[in-house]
Amino acid sequence: MAGHSKWSQIKRKKAITDTARSKVFAKFANVIALESKKVAGKTDSPTLRAVIERARAANMPKENIERAVAKGLGAGATDMESIVYEMYGPGGVAILMDILTDSRNRSAQEIKHLVSELGYELATPGSAAWAFEKTIDGFIPKTMTPITGEDGERLNDLIEQLEERDDVQSIYTNAE
Repeated sequence: MAGHSKWSQIKRKKAITDTARSKVFAKFANVIALESKKVAGKTDSPTLRAVIERARAANMPKENIERAVAKGLGAGATDMESIVYEMYGPGGVAILMDILTDSRNRSAQEIKHLVSELGYELATPGSAAWAFEKTIDGFIPKTMTPITGEDGERLNDLIEQLEERDDVQSIYTNAE
């Protein structure tokens, strides 16, 4: 049976799961480095400890966590910045994007370009944030917006394309 190999099937599945895990680990590493810089590397700080616990819950290796903490303290550490972009999506759904970047201008242009290719545009600050309440874990919608099935599919496509960006940490919507 030509082309039939158990190892090749395992290799393909492993490549897919490894890619997904590396994206999650990279996002956690950026957040850990940012928090480490804020608290001068004190791992007993509540904010840094909470981020480390979330990373451990996602099975991030201890060495990667330690490397991210050290990265936040290093002399050559880049200044990571957290930005929230707002927009309205299909069916008038309010969308907030939590971005963690080392270059505000680069991230802004990349997000604007991606969003405009999909037929949307970023909103001015505060225009969509009214629909959310900020909590420790992120944003919770205050009001929900009902959407149709077609709008739901377009929203899912939009969110998938935004989440492919390395800078995008999380996306919040008020869609029902």
